Amino acid sequence: MIEALRGVDLVRVRDGQREPDMDRAAAEEPLEVRLHGRPFAVIMRTPGADRELAAGFLLAERVVRSADDLGTIEHCRAEAPPDPDATADAVDAAVRTSHPENVINVTLAGRSADALEGLLAERRQVLTNSSCGLCGRLTIASLKADVDELPVGRPVRAAVVSDLPRRLREAQAVFEETGGLHAAGLFTFEGGLESLAEDVGRHNAVDKVIGRMLMLEALPLSERLLFVSGRTSYEIVQKALLAGIPIVGSVSAPSTLAIDLAREAGLTLLGFVRGTSFNIYSHPGRIE
Repeated sequence: MIEALRGVDLVRVRDGQREPDMDRAAAEEPLEVRLHGRPFAVIMRTPGADRELAAGFLLAERVVRSADDLGTIEHCRAEAPPDPDATADAVDAAVRTSHPENVINVTLAGRSADALEGLLAERRQVLTNSSCGLCGRLTIASLKADVDELPVGRPVRAAVVSDLPRRLREAQAVFEETGGLHAAGLFTFEGGLESLAEDVGRHNAVDKVIGRMLMLEALPLSERLLFVSGRTSYEIVQKALLAGIPIVGSVSAPSTLAIDLAREAGLTLLGFVRGTSFNIYSHPGRIE
């Protein structure tokens, strides 16, 4: 099993003095996602909750639309050895990906062979870095979520929102060790933490949380709130929309495209949640 963190040697510099020491760093490893044994995408992620990550990623990519589309999700061993004519970096990446914990195979339920061929043909084989969301999409137009506008639903108290950074931070066990991971938390409207994921990538953490709920057949999450540790991008808002989450908050800023999408789709977007202060960028009626 690949650990989410590992010890590293370093030299600490303090007041001009150098001293050898040890620290713990967040792990980053490639996860190859296969469909029916065929390569679909490679995601750079922190090991852990890989099945949930794959499920959430495939939901965001619109490969699956519900839990009914998921057959099996399981780790497997890569069969092909590294190309002897490849560069040293490519060989290293292939060796790392060949670890059984770095390859996951997904079978789709209710999908014909023709549909699978179409999915594979549309997808570029890309290496998605940890800060990237839907980097493998062919066109910007294909990023638009094909979902209905979210219903208004019941409101959330401002005091609950203000307490989310503390609740998220207290639950970040690996961050406590490394200081180098993002987190995404799924909360009830009363502020209870229902699911948490940590990863070197913000988008991955969101996929892990949503993928877990997808596998539990709990979507849509119409009475849940998503809170993330970093800035809120278009992709994070889109992932929330596809899961039916009506409120997304962050300790940092949203992008303009995230704001535009939230306003268009009926999602309440919160930013700079710090202490008793925060900004509401769209649909403020859900916060009381």
